[in-house]
Amino acid sequence: MAKNLFDKVWDAHTVKTLSDNRTQLFISMHLIHEVTSPQAFGMLRNLGLSVPYPQRTFATVDHIVPTENQAEPFSDGLAAEMLEALRRNCEEFGVTFYDLPTGKQGIVHVVGPEQGLTHPGMTIACGDSHTSTHGAFGSIAFGIGTSQVRDVLATQTLALSRLKVRRINVNGKLRPGVFAKDVTLHIIRKLGVKGGLGYAYEYGGEVFDNFSMEERMTVCNMAIEGGARCGYVNPDQTTFDYLKGRAHVPKGSEWDVAVERWKSIASEPGCHYDDIVEIDAADIAPTVTWGINPSQALFIDESIPDPASLEDEDQDTAREALEYMNLQAGQPIAGTNVDVAFIGSCTNSRLSDLEEVASHLPGHKVADGVKAIVVPGSQVISKIAEEKGLDKIYTDAGFEWRGAGCSMCLAMNPDKLVGNQLCASSSNRNFKGRQGSPTGRTVLMSPLMVAAAAIKGHVADAREVFDV
Repeated sequence: MAKNLFDKVWDAHTVKTLSDNRTQLFISMHLIHEVTSPQAFGMLRNLGLSVPYPQRTFATVDHIVPTENQAEPFSDGLAAEMLEALRRNCEEFGVTFYDLPTGKQGIVHVVGPEQGLTHPGMTIACGDSHTSTHGAFGSIAFGIGTSQVRDVLATQTLALSRLKVRRINVNGKLRPGVFAKDVTLHIIRKLGVKGGLGYAYEYGGEVFDNFSMEERMTVCNMAIEGGARCGYVNPDQTTFDYLKGRAHVPKGSEWDVAVERWKSIASEPGCHYDDIVEIDAADIAPTVTWGINPSQALFIDESIPDPASLEDEDQDTAREALEYMNLQAGQPIAGTNVDVAFIGSCTNSRLSDLEEVASHLPGHKVADGVKAIVVPGSQVISKIAEEKGLDKIYTDAGFEWRGAGCSMCLAMNPDKLVGNQLCASSSNRNFKGRQGSPTGRTVLMSPLMVAAAAIKGHVADAREVFDV
């Protein structure tokens, strides 16, 4: 019987079925960072447990790292403490740590693929919601809580319920100025923030076949924002080309063996899906959010909806969003003033993101009164970008070029909104207070749309600003 990738990977990693019908699942690779791991390591010590497979766990520091000045000691004493705790824990338990002095530090979901740690057919866990990013390689990747981080460290397994699988096909050709971020926001808008509950999303169709690995990562990154437990793309030649030659990828004859194994993991023709969704790529336009969850999104030429026009279950959240965002029903989203522009996060801080924006920036300047920052996803990306002169293109246009880290995606470092500032952001969440101020407002969009907003001083159509 033909099988999809999810079922193949799940079955291959099943240790046993538990009495409550959950699966005890072997975890191929475990990623950790400084926020959710200290308590887990503390639990191990309290229980007198070791980490039996330290070679399967990799660490980096990202959430609390300042991006403007990364000299140590950090001015934030708690951040400095968390970094030192991670250093001690990794040394004590034998875990590889991509620390700041290594030149390989960065956002955990950028570092993993970049170092060739993420392979097709893996099960991957990390104490971070956006672990689904790694599904772009044909792996099954989950975000987990602190007690589960402990479980993986101690046993290299997790107890999980099997998911249903929804295939999302995006066929046709994307219009100019439409990017992977627009695709993922459109999917979430269409299916809702709870639409994926109980599901793994398998992304496919002509658009995904033609996407680069970095574009696939952007979409898989936000599968969790649509309620899915994970999202993935079947591995293909694009996957193999990206992986070849990276540090933790098989070499020589072992490479050929690995590729054949990876090919066999892909979903087979005629396999079962619990649901199939069809989307026409031509229907997608540059997309921005207007509310307080990623499904509250619009095309750039649309106006904010009247809550009364929405489904009953969405009306109260829409009213709450309008009040919080200080927006009016019927108001065009284009023209909404912005105070801050942020290009970065595990969604859109990779080299291709930075290159795309930089290719359009010459001749443009950030508007007066707008604070615009660019935060590369890793030290490796930063180094390559600087060698290419991208940093100078950004600074000449009025952006601040920062060090690698999570930055303004969330309020765990000095990069935060103040008061009711509105931020045009390439990150993945627009929740209340997400960017550090309890009244700060976030509008999600693609990196090029963020650049357009920075230059105009308000939400704007990048196709018009840059003549795309």
